Amino acid sequence: MISKSEHILVVDDEPGICKLLDRYLSQQGYRVSTAGDGLGMLKILETDIADLVILDLILPGEDGLTLTRRLQEDFGIPVIILTQKSDMVDRVVGLEMGADDYVPKPFNVRELHARVKSVLRRVNKNAGQQALLERETQTPAQDMIFIFEGWRLDTAKRALTTPDGDDIALTKGEFDLLSVFLTHPNRLLDRDILTSQVHGREWTPFDRGIDVQIGRLRRKLRGNVEQSEFIKTVRGAGYMFIPNVETESEN
Repeated sequence: MISKSEHILVVDDEPGICKLLDRYLSQQGYRVSTAGDGLGMLKILETDIADLVILDLILPGEDGLTLTRRLQEDFGIPVIILTQKSDMVDRVVGLEMGADDYVPKPFNVRELHARVKSVLRRVNKNAGQQALLERETQTPAQDMIFIFEGWRLDTAKRALTTPDGDDIALTKGEFDLLSVFLTHPNRLLDRDILTSQVHGREWTPFDRGIDVQIGRLRRKLRGNVEQSEFIKTVRGAGYMFIPNVETESEN
């Protein structure tokens, strides 16, 4: 038996689909609201925020793709988009705009429910990981000097020094990313956590910003071609900073 208090908002201009999902998801223990267009959706969200929105892309008035972006930018609510079976372009664009998943019409309600559970589980997991990381950060980063494999990162001066004493210039994003890794060595950090910690936003499936920054940071930390990688890729899971890290307090 799954205990749920999540509020799911179904936005579709087909009353039959709204009625079907209202009945089925309510039977699974969710609290369900329905709306026929974007205005109805926003009216509900003004007074009753949703944990997840199931959103049809073809709606009267404001289209589903635009609403997907608004849900991400204004509310930060996870979205599952409903698309026509042949609308591959809309699926891709929807994911690029921040949708968490998609289900083509006609759909099986059990498959849709499985995707709802998967998205909510991922969102709750990320929230828990974020809270844990924040609790584990006991000393403010700006007061620390991190030491690893002869390298030193002085966070007060924002200065990275090689074992030979050479200074390495870091962009703000690279500095923030390295600080997160050094604060949590030998911990698996997924892209959701890294994007939240470094950029202050949610990661989306087409967001490669963290991967690009990690590639640049790796090149700067590679003192010579024989040096092993400090940042390990865990396929399908995220990244891990593997050297032992020591700290000194800034005096």
